[in-house]
Order: sequence, then structure tokens, then C-alpha cells
Amino acid sequence: MPKTKASLDGAQPRHSHVESGDSERAWHAVTWVVWALAAAASLQLAPSPVYVVLVIGIAWLMVAEHGLDGPYARAFPVLVGVAVFFALFRIVLIALTTQGNTDVLFTVPSFRMPELLGGFTVGGSTTAPIVLQAGSEGLVVVGVIAVFAAFNAVVSHYELVQTTPRAFYELGLIVVVALAFVPSTIEAIRDVREADRARTGGRVVRRGRLVRQVVPVLERGLEKAVTLAESLDSRGFAHSGTTARERGAGWAGVASLVALGSGFVALVAREDTLALVLGGVGVLALLATVQAASRATGRIRYRPRRLTTADRFCIAGSLLAPILLAALVITGDNTLTWTPNPVAWPSFGVLPALAFLPLLAPLGRRPVPARVEADGPTLRAAQVAPA
Repeated sequence: MPKTKASLDGAQPRHSHVESGDSERAWHAVTWVVWALAAAASLQLAPSPVYVVLVIGIAWLMVAEHGLDGPYARAFPVLVGVAVFFALFRIVLIALTTQGNTDVLFTVPSFRMPELLGGFTVGGSTTAPIVLQAGSEGLVVVGVIAVFAAFNAVVSHYELVQTTPRAFYELGLIVVVALAFVPSTIEAIRDVREADRARTGGRVVRRGRLVRQVVPVLERGLEKAVTLAESLDSRGFAHSGTTARERGAGWAGVASLVALGSGFVALVAREDTLALVLGGVGVLALLATVQAASRATGRIRYRPRRLTTADRFCIAGSLLAPILLAALVITGDNTLTWTPNPVAWPSFGVLPALAFLPLLAPLGRRPVPARVEADGPTLRAAQVAPA
């Protein structure tokens, strides 16, 4: 019996049967990359808690609208929850190690760490400005993680590897595998829990439940890792020897790093002209490195998806948000940032809020249900493989 597995090549289907639970992604992977970078840059330009919460809400809308029903979309709340946990943990650490004398919330016994461990004081007076400042900074980190968790839920990882420049193909594939680690682990935990309930007839048996769940998840993860390694090795992944062009690209990359590092040192020494020249040389050498390394890699792309006019408009709309926020920063809009000293509510500005609206550009197009041709030689949105 044949089985059907959804493909993410992005081609427009022309078939008669709708495959349940599958859909074609509305936007190109490059579009989602630009959107994620624009949202992260917007958070850096406007780190006020009001706007950070707004960006988190936009990320949630993207997952709700464009996230497919699978482990990647289910990983979004998990990743955000982990980020919130570490942000709260950071608040506790800062509150215990930073003292103040205004707006004291409470006082705990204090002691001094040994000089070998830094010699700082733990405990003492915990003040509201310190806690609120730590919370504001932690919320920005949560917002950035929410943006890239949403990106991981809506982007096509297969298409992401396809669009990676040939110079970074191996590195890009490794990064994509790393991005898929958390969703695949969540999927494994869900499957193991369902299997455990099936064995017990739906009854909750708490005794030995941790071992029954951890061991299969670990075994499944190791099995996937070994299978992936064997698959990459059988295809000769990164086994080819270096060519003269690749060695030249390597030396150009070294020259680029040296020039950029020297430019940074010149900038610290306030030699602005020299820093600008060295930075330009470093950027040109880096572009030459990527170009030479890409030409030296003979990789064939199967049915690459092209950027459409709608993708270009969506990219331009996403980039409009950080551009508008940068203009507000230049004009001195004081609602973009917030300091809790003195303690006060964050300010809300209409213009900064409107500047975030271009991040909603991907909502202009909805995912199209994928269709699978029941009888025919050509399958564009599905691949048929033997069972």
C-alpha cells in the first residue's frame, strides 16, 4: 500500500483531492526570515514592556494563522514558557544580589560571598526599581524568543535549507536540524505518553511513570540521531576534499575577520576614518568569500521556490516597522523605552504602536490547503513512497 507524505516545495497544486491536516505555506522562507529579523530589531529599538507585549501578541497571531498542526506549532508555548521561567529566575538572582535604598519591597538576611567567588553580597534590601528593571529586560528576551519560536513554527525548514547560500549549506543544514530538535522532542514525549496510556487502559499509573517516559524518549532521540548521521554519511555529506577556490575563499574569510577586527579596534581608539575604511574592506572581503565559496560548491537544488511579488511586498512591509521605529528614536520619542526609577507605569504612544503594524503584513495571505492528485503521474504537493 502506498502512503502519502506532504512536501514543502511550495508549488501550486492542481489536483482534486484535499489532504486533511496539510496546507501549503503562504510565504517563502526568506520572507519569514526577514519578518523575524525585523520583529527582533523592533524589540531592540522599542524595549518598553508595552511594545514587547504587543510583539509577543503579533508572534502568537502568526502561529495561530500560519502554524501547521504539528510539533513545530505546539513548541511555541513551550519555548515561550521556558523563556518566562528563565526571566523570572533572572529577576530573583538580580533581586538577591543588587541592593538599593529607595522603594524597598522587603529585606532578607544578607551574607557576603568569598572573594574567590566574587565577594558580592547576597540578600539585603530588595527595591522595586531593581525588580522592575530586571523584569523589563527579561521581558525583552522573552519577546525575542517568542519571535523566533513563531518563526520556527511557520517557516518551511526544507525550504530554508534550499534557500541557504551554497557557501553555508552544511552550516545551514546543521542549524535547521538544531531548530527541529525541540519540536521533535515534544512530539516524542506526546507519543510516549499516548503509548503509556494505551498500555494501562487509560488508567493513570504514577509508579515508575518517569522511567517509562524518559527512557523511550531518550532511546527514540538517540535512534533518530544515529539514523540521521548514517543518512548524511551515506550521501557523502561534507566528505569532498577542498579545492583551490575553497582555499582561496578561506584566506579571504581570514582577511575579512582581520579587517573587521582591526576596524573595531580603530573605532575604540576613536580613529573613525580608519575604522570606516577597514570596515568597508572587511565587508567586501566577506562578500567575496561567500561568492567564491558558493561557486566552489556544486549543489543542485530540486524545484527551488522563487520569491513572488507578494513575498517582496511582505518583506518591504516587515522592514518598514524597524525603519519607522528608528525614525522615532532619532526624533527622540521617549515612549519607546522605560525606566522604573522613579516607579511609574510605562508610557504608550500612538505613533510607536502604529509603527508595529507593518509586522502584521504576513496576515495578508492565508495558507492554501494542499491537494493531492488521487490518480495521475504527477504529484506536485505530495510525494508517494512505498510503505
